[in-house]
Amino acid sequence: MLMGLSEASFIVKILVMGVLPAVVALGLGLALAFSKKMGLVTLFLYLIGGAVSYVIFNTLPKYIRDGGPVVMILITLLILLITYVIERSFTLARARGAKPIPVFMQEFREHLRSGNLSLAVAACESQKGSTANVLRAGLEKHMAVQNSDLTPDKKHAEVQRAIEEANMLETPLLERNLIMLTTIASIGTMVGLLGTTIGMIRSFQAMSNAGAPDASQLALGISEALINTAGGLVNGIGGIVANNFFMNKVSQFQFATDEAIYEMQQLLTIGEK
Repeated sequence: MLMGLSEASFIVKILVMGVLPAVVALGLGLALAFSKKMGLVTLFLYLIGGAVSYVIFNTLPKYIRDGGPVVMILITLLILLITYVIERSFTLARARGAKPIPVFMQEFREHLRSGNLSLAVAACESQKGSTANVLRAGLEKHMAVQNSDLTPDKKHAEVQRAIEEANMLETPLLERNLIMLTTIASIGTMVGLLGTTIGMIRSFQAMSNAGAPDASQLALGISEALINTAGGLVNGIGGIVANNFFMNKVSQFQFATDEAIYEMQQLLTIGEK
């Protein structure tokens, strides 16, 4: 039945090669972004990705299927890459919070300048997101030690410690699965090179025949090599671009959080004077 997919209608091929992996990647990406059982979801990701790649492989034109079983591995890696891109996109969108950070910070500043710390904490709770969580931790600790017998330096140290602890909890969320993008880029390139090598071995075997070389086997080997090279490059380029894009997003996010922390500390210090 699966082998017959190569002879299916154009609409069916589009559904299998385009819609099916997109739906699978979207579903698994959302599961990775919102589920707390990362190990179980990741296992399903690999199993389902492998199954879907097998179906897609049998839908592809014959000249691509001539690339051999390595093509299925490259398709699996591409599905994983798309899944992790979707997961990172949703996770970073959640980490931003309910409102754009500049809008939230404007509201947060106004509450601090007016000395209404309770409303500032409430704004953080409604905003959610990584920046708001860090600011709320620091602000709540400031309110807790404000009327204590601690010296000003110790109060500042307690607030700073609360901020650093909250920041350490939020940072892994921002950087989670970025390593998978670089891993897929590296593995995809290596797997593509493996397929290229296998194809070239087939080509040289065809040329080694006594008398005239086997032209069909020679062409098949070269085709296999080039198809796997192309697949490896797609995964490698896609993984590197995605990793650099999200790394830049995380850096911008952390810079904005550091600026927000500094501004909060300055406004709190002014309020104490």
